[in-house]
Amino acid sequence: MARFASDPDAVALGEGLAALRRSAGLSQAEAGARIGMTSQGWGLYESGKRPGLFRPDVQRRLTGAVGASPEDLALAVARDGHPAEPQTSGVENSGRAFHPVPVRPISGIERMQLSNDDLAPWAASGVVLEFDVGRWPRRDQGCVIDLTDGTRLVRLYQRADGERLYVTGGPTGLTVETALERTTVARVAAVRARLDE
Repeated sequence: MARFASDPDAVALGEGLAALRRSAGLSQAEAGARIGMTSQGWGLYESGKRPGLFRPDVQRRLTGAVGASPEDLALAVARDGHPAEPQTSGVENSGRAFHPVPVRPISGIERMQLSNDDLAPWAASGVVLEFDVGRWPRRDQGCVIDLTDGTRLVRLYQRADGERLYVTGGPTGLTVETALERTTVARVAAVRARLDE
């Protein structure tokens, strides 16, 4: 194989990665910057000229930069007409429709206004929270939690283990600790400021 010749499977993976990046609304430079890579380095993966895209750790790193997962990459490759695995049966299966979850950025600063008093006196209705997506909260720090079902919670972080995230606030108040299963949590962001606007 020539030095810069691309493997057809690497090209298919690269095209899938490019589709995920475009659906996240990112340029190659923006996606690469999220993981400390140049736009040229990112472009080599998308063009299939870097075979490292076959490695699971590389797939996690690159798909994570665009708010996706290796499973999303496999679906994007299959959806574009490049089956993830060779067909071994003569039976045709159209499969289920894929409806992606809206992609939220994996890093950056966002704001939201509280509409209830679930965190009073820490923060009351009308307070604007500025939170840092990609930064994990400390104990007793406010956090914004996006669940896999699309629900957004604002709580005070207490602790976490391998299976659960423990928070206070919400309908149970600031003194009762509640456990959230990690499988239901899509993203956790640390609140960095409370603004009265």
